[in-house]
Amino acid sequence: MTPPKPHDSRAAFRFRDFRAFLALSFIAVIAEQMLGVAIGWELYERTDSAFALGLVGLVQVIPVVLLALPSGHIVDTYNRKLIGFAAFLTVAVAALVLTVLSATEGPLVLIYGALAFMGVARAFQSPVMAALVSQTVPPEHFANAATWESSAWQAGSIGGPALGGLLIALFGEATPIYAITAVALTIVAGVTLTLRLRPVTQSVEKLSKDSLLAGLRFVRTTKVILASITLDLFAVLLGGATALLPIFAKDILHVGASGLGWMRAAPAIGAVAAGLTMAHMRPFQNAGRVLLTVVAGFGFATVVFGFSRNLWLSLVMLAMLGVMDNISVVIRSTLMLSQTPDELRGRVNAVHFVFIGLSNEMGAFESGIAAALLGATGAVALGGIGTILVVPLVALAWPELRKLKRMDEAPPHLAAQQIDEATAN
Repeated sequence: MTPPKPHDSRAAFRFRDFRAFLALSFIAVIAEQMLGVAIGWELYERTDSAFALGLVGLVQVIPVVLLALPSGHIVDTYNRKLIGFAAFLTVAVAALVLTVLSATEGPLVLIYGALAFMGVARAFQSPVMAALVSQTVPPEHFANAATWESSAWQAGSIGGPALGGLLIALFGEATPIYAITAVALTIVAGVTLTLRLRPVTQSVEKLSKDSLLAGLRFVRTTKVILASITLDLFAVLLGGATALLPIFAKDILHVGASGLGWMRAAPAIGAVAAGLTMAHMRPFQNAGRVLLTVVAGFGFATVVFGFSRNLWLSLVMLAMLGVMDNISVVIRSTLMLSQTPDELRGRVNAVHFVFIGLSNEMGAFESGIAAALLGATGAVALGGIGTILVVPLVALAWPELRKLKRMDEAPPHLAAQQIDEATAN
């Protein structure tokens, strides 16, 4: 019997363009996470309102939902590097506008307008980045690439919030952070144009109702993807506590801006630890059960965090949230990479991003409303309980997820059939 080949934990790093992609992703995440800390802190300082924090998510998710289908078609049809360049540059321009508004204490309505402008760019940014990563490594290394990409994203999420909080404490205002973000994302936009990508089949379909809906049809017929996305949507919608961290930092734990930075960074610290561990492991053999378990764990850690009045316990629970979330992200990302055909990547990932945008941004809005009605503790604790309850419902609704074994095994015969169904007139 031939012994199994040793697991290559750095397989994706052997490709130059994956390394470049990972670097630009890392810088972009640091910049955008810093921006998120700055926006949350400035709005809460100016308004002292949980509802104002919730609106941040709402104004950004509306453009994502409205543009999801056309953005996916554009990513599948046109030059993906140019689309990535334009998306990052648009966020940089919005950050520059926020710099001016912050320095002059401009009206809140214009701040929310700039955030909505960012939402337009992010409607393209997420699907194009998901499509680009698939062109930096061969298909057999998708699982390893997804693990390292998620770890890099989380590593950036450590540096970004911590640095953002420290800069707010140093300067006493958010203005410099907006300016730094604008410069960093301009550089990222330029680096995107230098990628040398693996050639793949792109769509030649003309814009039509059928081409716009192709990604949605593919997700609907690929049950494990549909189930994993649905699980994430409701789990984060109910259990997301990140939007309320400024309230916990200022009014409950009394740790100020620097403490807020570390609270924002704690989930990413846990996620990086999980990512590095997974990178040195073979792919999960019972991925579906693992996914259901970690989402339940996510809900439990959310409940404990909501009731905690000790900074260290809160940080540990936030780190556990990161561990559970990153395992979920890696499983879901690998499924998306291995089971989605190249000519549908933009549209499928656009649908995926709508789910993620709805769960993260609408979760922020829901948390703000719930905190205004129930207080921050009640909103977070009840959301965590709701997350736990969602898990058995999803497991019953989609038994395919419970039975999922290897997450990185693509079913080519099903993929061909699903392409035909997705693009059928």
